[in-house]
Amino acid sequence: MRVLLDTVTFIWCIGAPQRVSRKAIAAIESGGPVELSTISVSEIAIKHSKGKLNFSKANVLAGLDDLNARVLAYTGDHAYELLGLPHHHPDPFDRQIIAQALAEDVPVVTCDEQFRRYKGLRVIW
Repeated sequence: MRVLLDTVTFIWCIGAPQRVSRKAIAAIESGGPVELSTISVSEIAIKHSKGKLNFSKANVLAGLDDLNARVLAYTGDHAYELLGLPHHHPDPFDRQIIAQALAEDVPVVTCDEQFRRYKGLRVIW
């Protein structure tokens, strides 16, 4: 099954795998494509540059390799989906990931309960 990882899920998979649920691990290891949004890469980079996250470019690249994951580019279609998205979630990075998942019709692997408030979004945790 193809899945899109939320930023925190990606970070936990690499640095604290014990925090990731069994159901999430099973989805990630199902053999389908595992994807990380360019939005997540940007979020990691911004938080790293502000000293809020100790996760470097090397960590991101190694994590992608470890998870056999690929980066999913954020496109105009994803941004158009964001234009009509209800404001259930206040975090702009998460809202973009939600819009991307809806536009791609792919489930998101996340522990963030706010994601479940979006109609049509499949959440795995």
